[in-house]
Amino acid sequence: MQIGVIGGGECDEEIYRIAYRVGELIAERGHVLINGGLGGVMEASAKGAKSKGGLVVAILPRKKDFCNDFSDIRIATDMGHARNIIIVHSSDALISVGGGYGTISEIAIALKEG
Repeated sequence: MQIGVIGGGECDEEIYRIAYRVGELIAERGHVLINGGLGGVMEASAKGAKSKGGLVVAILPRKKDFCNDFSDIRIATDMGHARNIIIVHSSDALISVGGGYGTISEIAIALKEG
């Protein structure tokens, strides 16, 4: 399965730890982690997945250079927040860890699109 992890590009230590553990669990079960490739929840979940040998796909809002260091595959969309649609449609399931308006938009897309 491809599991999308969504959440804020900035987060506190508690949310970071939770996202890291989510990444670990996804990798331990042999699933692919998909996220937005930036900091905060995205970095933490990717780092957790990599610590367990997982595969991480980053759907980036800009160019490939704007990515955390823990993503194996970097897809540069240059679409800004519109890339949220790609994250949702590329994921078999979504896990939200904290977040703000961008995360809410991803949840809304997932609910509307199924």
